[in-house]
Amino acid sequence: MDVSPSQTQSFGQTEIDWAKLDKTKFYVVGAGLFTGVTVALYPVSLVKTRLQVASQDVAERNAFSVIRGILRTDGIPGLYRGFGTVITGAIPARIIFLTALETTKVAALKMVQPFELSEPTEAAIANGIAGMTAALFSQAMFVPIDVISQRLMVQGYSGHANYNGGLDVARKVLKSDGIRGLYRGFGLSVMTYSPSSAVWWASYGSSQRIIWRLLGNVADNEESAPSQQTIVLAQAAGGIIAGATASCITTPLDTIKTRLQVMGHEKRHTLRQVVKGLIIDDGWKGLYRGLGPRFFSMSAWGTSMILTYEYLKRLCAKDE
Repeated sequence: MDVSPSQTQSFGQTEIDWAKLDKTKFYVVGAGLFTGVTVALYPVSLVKTRLQVASQDVAERNAFSVIRGILRTDGIPGLYRGFGTVITGAIPARIIFLTALETTKVAALKMVQPFELSEPTEAAIANGIAGMTAALFSQAMFVPIDVISQRLMVQGYSGHANYNGGLDVARKVLKSDGIRGLYRGFGLSVMTYSPSSAVWWASYGSSQRIIWRLLGNVADNEESAPSQQTIVLAQAAGGIIAGATASCITTPLDTIKTRLQVMGHEKRHTLRQVVKGLIIDDGWKGLYRGLGPRFFSMSAWGTSMILTYEYLKRLCAKDE
């Protein structure tokens, strides 16, 4: 499936290469923009996490009843348990992720171009390699943040312990399990987020090319640039497709990983025991517990993040 020169030109006008960015502005402005997106979407992650760790007696509760319960007992602040920990660690972790993503994407694209594949296929491979590499680099910082924030998210819920903030979680985990406790589920995190990131970015990269082709954007006039509204709509559609694809593929691993990370020392289970417990409680569908919120979360997060990211790149592009 080849793309015509005019369509290639149209898509090229929507992309900004890493080399053309003002890196200092990119990191500083990006920290503020992504913090805003995290504030808006954090409650979705909290609800998804609670559904995944719920014991059998509360497993039938849906996302709306979880939200009602949180608001009834803790009000709006209850939807932001663990937020301070996440936002503190997420900024440097995201810088690592985006830097690895962009630099690897450029190298991977050069690597696959000699094979003369179709543009969507080239984009899928290059973006997939970049997404997986970026996830691998960033997990060393993300996993301890995940362990701490998820314990705060579920404290007091379905029999889970209470804590006095992120530092209290870290102290108790280190006391009971050592540094390994902060990296509980690291292998599964890598197995979850690396393929998820690869699938997400591969789907996004290839869908963008296909969407532009289907739009037949700016048809025969190579001098014309697509409108900002058209660019945003195409990028949003790509984000939704990517989020839907990645969430359906990786939810079972995410559910298992979350359960392992929130278990206290006295309730420690092996991966096999966690899987067996989920299947005993709910059958194979237990592995997809929280799929609805995760599907919404990945689609909403993905679309919001990619629109913010693409806007950030336009904002930080160097003047030519």
